[in-house]
Amino acid sequence: MEIVAKILIAIVAIEHLYILWMEMFAWETKGKEVFKKALPAEMFKPTKGLAANQGLYNGFLAAGLIWSFLIDDPKWQTNIALFFLGCVAVAGIYGAVSATKKIFFVQALPAILAIGAILLK
Repeated sequence: MEIVAKILIAIVAIEHLYILWMEMFAWETKGKEVFKKALPAEMFKPTKGLAANQGLYNGFLAAGLIWSFLIDDPKWQTNIALFFLGCVAVAGIYGAVSATKKIFFVQALPAILAIGAILLK
């Protein structure tokens, strides 16, 4: 189960690096494709700065998950991974409620699965 947990953590980290890129550098192109049902097309340009700030926070989540791979102490490695996965899960649940339900399945569910895998190892 440890390998499954690490794979799921890596997937969540990579996903948040992608979100960082989309929200910081491709908001008016890829962001418009991804969030077309949650935000009217004319709102992407005026919200570019807000999206970039949001992307930066997604980068911090990815950094925390990547950091968990670099920690030697197993207890601290687990605690750091659980903390950042918990943050991702909460953000995904909030996004599902406030923006689009798709965010739950794309963001929160992988984090919840990773948390489950960690707790079962």
